[in-house]
Amino acid sequence: MTLDIAHYPTLALADTPEQLKKLPKEKLQQLAAELRQYLLTSVSQSSGHFASGLGTVELTVALHYVYNTPFDRLLWDVGHQAYPHKILTGRREKMPTIRKKNGLHPFPWPGESEYDTFAVGHSSTSISAALGMAVAADKEGLGRKTVAVIGDGAITAGMAFEALNHGGDIGKDLLVVLNDNDMSISENVGALNSHLARLLTGNVFTSIRDRSKKLLSNVPPIKEFASRAEEHIKGMVVPGTIFEELGFSYIGPIDGHDVNGVVDTLANMRNIKGPQILHVVTQKGKGFELAEQDPIKFHAVPKFDPTAQDLPKAPPSDPTFSAVFGDWLCDMAAKDKNLMAVTPAMREGSGMVRFSQTYPEQYFDVAIAEQHAVTFAAGLAKEGLNAVVAIYSTFLQRAYDQLIHDVALQDLPVLFAIDRAGLVGADGPTHQGAFDIPFLRCIPNMVIMAPSDENECRQMLYTGHKLNKPAAVRYPRGSATGVTPQDTMTCMDIGKSRVIQTGKKIAILNFGILLPFAEQAAQVLGASVIDMRFVKPLDTEIIDTLASDHELFVSIEDGAILGGAGSAVAEYLMSSKHNTKLIQLGLPDEFIMQGTQQEMYTELGLDSQGIINRVNAFYA
Repeated sequence: MTLDIAHYPTLALADTPEQLKKLPKEKLQQLAAELRQYLLTSVSQSSGHFASGLGTVELTVALHYVYNTPFDRLLWDVGHQAYPHKILTGRREKMPTIRKKNGLHPFPWPGESEYDTFAVGHSSTSISAALGMAVAADKEGLGRKTVAVIGDGAITAGMAFEALNHGGDIGKDLLVVLNDNDMSISENVGALNSHLARLLTGNVFTSIRDRSKKLLSNVPPIKEFASRAEEHIKGMVVPGTIFEELGFSYIGPIDGHDVNGVVDTLANMRNIKGPQILHVVTQKGKGFELAEQDPIKFHAVPKFDPTAQDLPKAPPSDPTFSAVFGDWLCDMAAKDKNLMAVTPAMREGSGMVRFSQTYPEQYFDVAIAEQHAVTFAAGLAKEGLNAVVAIYSTFLQRAYDQLIHDVALQDLPVLFAIDRAGLVGADGPTHQGAFDIPFLRCIPNMVIMAPSDENECRQMLYTGHKLNKPAAVRYPRGSATGVTPQDTMTCMDIGKSRVIQTGKKIAILNFGILLPFAEQAAQVLGASVIDMRFVKPLDTEIIDTLASDHELFVSIEDGAILGGAGSAVAEYLMSSKHNTKLIQLGLPDEFIMQGTQQEMYTELGLDSQGIINRVNAFYA
């Protein structure tokens, strides 16, 4: 799929920032209009992140117009909003490949382009990285500028404030652009977001505006002056106070969709010394009415018809594991008034919408604050409440110290419902849930469960909830296997596996969702198949039994091999002096790029044929 650039005559003249700078300023509004339409058409035909990019079109044009990128460093926080940046930095023709195997990376990626100055994917890292670059620029002495673009959702994270506090203290030249669109993936929450939201609705501004209209409505020149004064006061009174106390000069808010106004402001600020905040107000989904009305729904989209009134309905499929978790959460809350569910800004992704509406007093969205989420849950548990933390595998990495120090060390009964464990597909290496088994397995007091189907997931969640110690249930992204969960919830025997089929010589030890591949391979190999279910504690009894009449074990998991479930098997075989050989299948010691889950299972040898090939190679 390619788009005819002839339909975008101004955009055709701006394939790179160097070309963009040659355009007269009066052409920028037309460029922005064509860029937005190109983005709309491209993503509708290829799928991808959508609403965020529509909101940053004018800002992206202005930044590349004013700054000398890539010599000047431009950092995008998270990267959902960086599609216009990719289009203007020489990758326009490759946009149809974004998020696909061997295609454009879903987020800024330095290996892809020199204009992508820092790899991102997780929120709230841009200011810290930009500050480091600003220190390097100062040491270099060549006049290099550094700009970080961060959303009002991302700036609620503690890491962003740590960076602001440090940046204001050391006083290096750094511009932080606060892209205020009142939206992260879920609705923004928290005191800072409320503080910014009051900017345009507070009593001071309302009073000034209303009095101005009444007293000066018939005096056009004074009315014009009052309007300007109102905008100036909006920038001075409320939001700037926070940032100025941290040592940043604050300017704004300005209209982020007035491309010429943003260019003028950036040009005026470019040579100002010291740390600065530019507050830019934008609209997520700008220019596409459906996305403007529902930016959460249009955050990331499948292929769709822009002339239709809605996104296409997905074909019927089995429920996702996220939905299984959401249903369990509601069922459990109906029985347990002490259940408290915590999420770091992932209500929709973690399947918690119905729970948040049905049990609002038991639901806590702590914003993009994974560290706080875990220790907050520890506080709940310490006082006798039953805490459940719903979190993506890749985001749990951000709260590792809290997991060890605040939960496991005190042996507190916090249940971690770990979504997006294993390969996630199109979001690529920043979001693959590759490392949760290794980093959890080495922590004392942890119980780690890996369901192979929906019913196991439900029963494991119940087991972990009733366990009275730290527990984790890890499950993958996407549709489950088609097994209908039982309404009845029963605690499982801790550390006990189940035998799926009995064979000879070879035993496949499955940990998690890859069980269908293990069963298919076993049919060809005549192998035994064990659904291990528990990574920790490991079912050593079944290993002892199998080792007596099997000569080869094959462990399979959708996580990192190093330190993973297969490593647990290897450690036990070594310590127990069994002579059984072991093949460990899982994710190799590298970061896995984007591609569909099935494509990556095949490429990494985790599907049935991959298992068969590895066993045959062992005997060759």
